[in-house]
This record gives sequence, C-alpha cells and structure tokens, in this order.
Amino acid sequence: MVSGTVALLMLVVAVVAIVFLTGKYKVNAFLVLIGVAFAFGLAIGLPALDVVGKIKAGFGGTLTNIGIVIVAGTIMGTILEKTGAALSMTQAILKLVGKNRAPLAMNAAGYVVSIPVFCDSGYVILNPLNKALAKETGTSMAVMAVALATGLYATHTMVPPTPGPIAAAGALSADLGRVILFGLIAAVPASLAGLFWATKVAKKYPIEPDVEESYSDIVKKYGKLPSTFLSFLPIVLPIVLILLKSLAEFPSKPFGEGDFQKFIRFVGDPVTALILGVFASLLLVKKGELGKAVDGWLGQGIKDSAIILVITAAGGSFGAMIAASPIVGFLKGSLTSLSLGVFLPFIIAAALKTAQGSSTVAIITTSTILAPMMASLGLDPALTVVAIGAGAMVVSHANDSYFWVVSQFSGMPVNTAYKAYSSATAVEGIVAALVVAVMSLFV
Repeated sequence: MVSGTVALLMLVVAVVAIVFLTGKYKVNAFLVLIGVAFAFGLAIGLPALDVVGKIKAGFGGTLTNIGIVIVAGTIMGTILEKTGAALSMTQAILKLVGKNRAPLAMNAAGYVVSIPVFCDSGYVILNPLNKALAKETGTSMAVMAVALATGLYATHTMVPPTPGPIAAAGALSADLGRVILFGLIAAVPASLAGLFWATKVAKKYPIEPDVEESYSDIVKKYGKLPSTFLSFLPIVLPIVLILLKSLAEFPSKPFGEGDFQKFIRFVGDPVTALILGVFASLLLVKKGELGKAVDGWLGQGIKDSAIILVITAAGGSFGAMIAASPIVGFLKGSLTSLSLGVFLPFIIAAALKTAQGSSTVAIITTSTILAPMMASLGLDPALTVVAIGAGAMVVSHANDSYFWVVSQFSGMPVNTAYKAYSSATAVEGIVAALVVAVMSLFV
C-alpha cells in the first residue's frame, strides 16, 4: 500500500475528479462516486477483491442506517406539496407576521417548508404566492426571491429529514436528535441573515413581479386548505419524537430505564418517527383522494428518493475506501495541529459546494472524507454535520440547479442574481458557521 502522503495526494485528485465530472461534465453523481471509489482503492494498493468488498460494505451499511428515513421523508414532503399543506403553513405565518412584513413571512415559510421538502421544490411551490405578495405589497421581486430562497436553503442543508444532513449524520454516527436541535438553532440566524441581505442589498434591484394570479386567486385555486394543525403535524411530530429519544438517552436518564423509556426510544427512533410522520401526512388527504395518494403520491415520493439513496450509498462506498487508506493515520497529527475546529468541515464543504454546485454531493463527500478522522479531530459529530451543512450553502451560483430555479422563477437577470442571491448564500453560510462555532464552546 502507498504511503499516507501519496494517499492524500490521490484523495485530492479523487475529489477534483468528483468536482469536474459532476460539476462541469454533468455526469451522474452515483456513477462518479462509485467509479472514483474503485479507482482510489486500486490506486492506493488495496487488493482488488478487498476494493469490491469495501465498496459493497460501505454501500449497504449506509442504506441500512438511513435508507428508510430518506424514503419516508421524501414521501412526506411529496404529500405536503400535493395537498396544499405548504400553502396552509405559509398562510398561518402570514397571519402571524402580517402582509406588511411579506419578506419576513416568506423567509419564515421557507425555513419551515424546507425541513421535509427539497429547497428546489419548495421554491417552485411557494413562488406564485411569493410573486402575488410582491405585487400586492409593492416589494421588489429581488427582495422576495432572496428572502424565500435563503429561508428554504437554511433548513435544507442543516436540518433532517432533508437527505443531505441525514446522510452526513449516518456517516459520522451522529445522534439525529442532536443534529435536528443544533440544525434548527443554527438555521434561525442563517435564515435571518438571508432576510437582512434581501432587505438591505437585494432591494437595490427593482424587479416587477410577473403576476398571473392574485393572492386571493391562488388561495381559491386550492379550495379548502388543510388545517394549520394538520399541516404542521407531519413535520413537528417526528422532530419531537426524535428529540425525546435523544433526551431519554442522556446519562442522567430523565425517563428512567423502564418500559416508558424503551417506548420513547422506540417511537423516537428515526425510522419509527418518520414512518409515523408519513401516516400523519395522510391525514391531510381529502376524502375520495386517499387511493390516489397511496397509489400515486407515495409512488412518486419513492421514485424521487431513489436517486438520493443511490448517491448517498455511493458516498458511503467512497468513505469506506478512505477509511481503509493510510490517510487516516497520516492526517491525525497534521489536521489536529491546525486547530480549525468546526471550521474544518465548513471549509471543505464550502470548497466542494462552490466548485461543483450540488449541496447534497458536497455534504455527502465532506462527511465521508471526515468520518474516519472524527476521533482524532475531537469534534462533536452532531455539530460537525451542521457545520458541513453551513458550508454546503457557500456559494450558490451558475453550477447549482437551485440558482437557476431562484433566478428564472423570480425573473431576476443572471447578473442581478449573482449580486443579490449568490452573495446572500455566502453570508448565510458564514453566519451559520459562526453560530456553530459559538455552540461548540458549550457542547
């Protein structure tokens, strides 16, 4: 086997290959990660049969840990989208803060909706309402677009059950309840930083919204929306259950060690909690549509989760190959001596995100690189996951599909989107990293 120095150089080459193949040449991330895992394993001198074994073990082990959770979370997000629950939650937030604070309302709505729903889908769902509010309140579409987009982005990269943070939590063996708690905390100032940027910087660019429907027309189109309680239930229920499980496993044993504690650990297991979330989301389905929901919407959710599953598992294969290399021992001293703390995962994720565009790929790749070194780095796994998510926001630009969703759906010229939106993602990612750094002082 090669030396640690040579293996590290090969890892750099492997990461560059991932960036170029997925970013510039648009090769599917699954094929890239699996191919790079094979090439890296053979290049460092592992026996060919061991390479195959490590790839299978890494792939299967990752799916074992998080496969069901990702599928359940994606199904839940699909149902929230199809039933109008996302609009119902947004309406509740609008009533709370008022139409005169429309950017704040959409920023908060994005924060909530993107917990189970991909930020791209969340933006498309809420965009008509965002445009209508911009028209009704006389606010530049640039302000409304950046406010919504940054709210969505904050929880998308840092709060499970979005697949990226779940994958990172699985790779780093982080307690999912703590990841959710820390992610929700860090996402608040990050989201508000995006809102601040929208109201102070994006407002310099007046963009008239291209509105086809008024706010009242949009509400009428959906008919009777689900109740606020039922709309929030599929999101809140799993989060509360997972947090309770984490609490039950504290060394102080606040729930004791009897049957009640075992019950909390059962219902709070991420698999159980997310499945219960799926059942809660079915309460949103109107009478007469249950068959369509079970047959069509659930099927769509499963299909949508497939690509995430295979990419995540392929990342697990790459991580298993890194763990088997001499890099781990070589980097123990060098990375520890740098004393970067949680800024190390942030920097790696930010570099990968900016270079190749996909937040999910950046999160998965960073977590697989760091997983074998966590013990020597002395980092808290849950905080590390959130720090990686913070880095995966920096910077969204032309190689990121979300950049085009935000700019095209809002009618922002590309050069304006760079100035108003791309800069906002840099600001909110840095703010999130700083919050994580402060939290690390107390954890």
